[in-house]
Amino acid sequence: MTSIKHWPTGERPREKLRARGADALSDAELLAILLRHGGRGMSAVDLGRDLIRRFGSIGALLLADERSFCAAPGLGPARFVEMQAMVALMRRMLRETLRDASVLDSPQDVRDYLKLSLAAREYEVFVAVFLDTQHRILVDTELFRGTLSQTSVYPREVVKAALAANAAAVIFAHNHPSGVAEPSRSDELLTRALKDALALVDVRVLDHFVVARGGVVSFAERGLL
Repeated sequence: MTSIKHWPTGERPREKLRARGADALSDAELLAILLRHGGRGMSAVDLGRDLIRRFGSIGALLLADERSFCAAPGLGPARFVEMQAMVALMRRMLRETLRDASVLDSPQDVRDYLKLSLAAREYEVFVAVFLDTQHRILVDTELFRGTLSQTSVYPREVVKAALAANAAAVIFAHNHPSGVAEPSRSDELLTRALKDALALVDVRVLDHFVVARGGVVSFAERGLL
């Protein structure tokens, strides 16, 4: 019968966190606290280290689809649900932060929020984050949903949604399920059409993000707005 090692010898991750704080722990040690125990012949820290190596990063592990996640040794449906609950809490925390301050003051939080919201989707979605005059979030909403490779976006409907939200500005985002966050020519043309349409009702387009598991690309940073 194979025994399961729960923690390595020496200071345990939970004890280390309480004594020194979370920043003192490695990614593998933090993950070990969530995993609680390891797999066959390995501690929770060993399992955490193996999972980070297998997926390439903590982010890739958290955003993995259920099939890929559950296929990894030591994981399964129960742990997938627990990880998804944690990701949802992270997303809601970032959303609360962005509601209380200008998005221009927290550009990385905007990126993180959009990546947590969109990167794991298996189909394309188009999202609008409507902002007030102080660039605080009024509402963020999924306007259109498509297929694995494309979605149809109608400027008229976007303008109607912006007016309904009484928005002064907007940030757009859509995902690429392929995993490559690279804007296409059609993405550029769509953004230009939306910018022109919204300018007629005095709503400013601040940015358009393309989100994928591999990263997030900003139109504004690329000089595409």
